[in-house]
Amino acid sequence: MRLWIKNIVKQLQEKYNTGCPYSLATHLNIHVLQHDLHHEINGYYKYDRRNRYIVINNNLDKQMQRVVCAHELGHAVLHKRVNTPFMRNNTLLSVDKIEREANKFAAELLITDSDLFDFHEQKTIYDVATLHNVPIQLAELKYKGLFL
Repeated sequence: MRLWIKNIVKQLQEKYNTGCPYSLATHLNIHVLQHDLHHEINGYYKYDRRNRYIVINNNLDKQMQRVVCAHELGHAVLHKRVNTPFMRNNTLLSVDKIEREANKFAAELLITDSDLFDFHEQKTIYDVATLHNVPIQLAELKYKGLFL
């Protein structure tokens, strides 16, 4: 697991008292825009002359828009000056380093450690993903990160 990413997420959550990707973007002066993007494009991050933008496909459902915002916020925080051309539908399976880091950031932001261990009844990784409205890949990343 990339502990430095986990620590950055924790610091942001504590400093701004929120785990909401939209609120964190506001606090960090990152503009979040909704746009009608091609169906294969979920969103992207853009850095332009000291301005930072997250663009999210407004055709996605609200839960997926939140996941895309968290992923792109990961780019904005971890890769500030790197423009990401777009987040395709399959980016959660990416082997590219900065995409993996942004996925890890999103997993840490959207799923807390206690969410995996606070069991009132036995939960599967699918239950965790469903409970937090995240793709199974993010729940798996979070789970694997705790033990690797």
